Amino acid sequence: MQTTDVLMARVYLTEGEHKLKPLLKRLHEDAKVRGVTVFRGVCGYGSSGAVHEAHLLDLSLDLPLVVEFFDTQDRVNEVLDELGDLIRPGHIVTWSAKLHG
Repeated sequence: MQTTDVLMARVYLTEGEHKLKPLLKRLHEDAKVRGVTVFRGVCGYGSSGAVHEAHLLDLSLDLPLVVEFFDTQDRVNEVLDELGDLIRPGHIVTWSAKLHG
């Protein structure tokens, strides 16, 4: 099986930031990265220490969102450089991976 080196990137957001749609537009339409997945958390906290969690009676939610994407290392680094105006510092994690195919 052939493998390709890729770079994974994970972006941490919350629903209340309203940045998911603009981020997805950039990743899909502008950058055309190879793959994107969005995970919606049921509970989480970040640098503020405020816990965001789902309750049965919530009408509006501010839950954690994780946007994960991958492509070649050069492409991901290029995309990350362009996200500085949208994503706050300290909310992106990257790691190397292998794409099997």
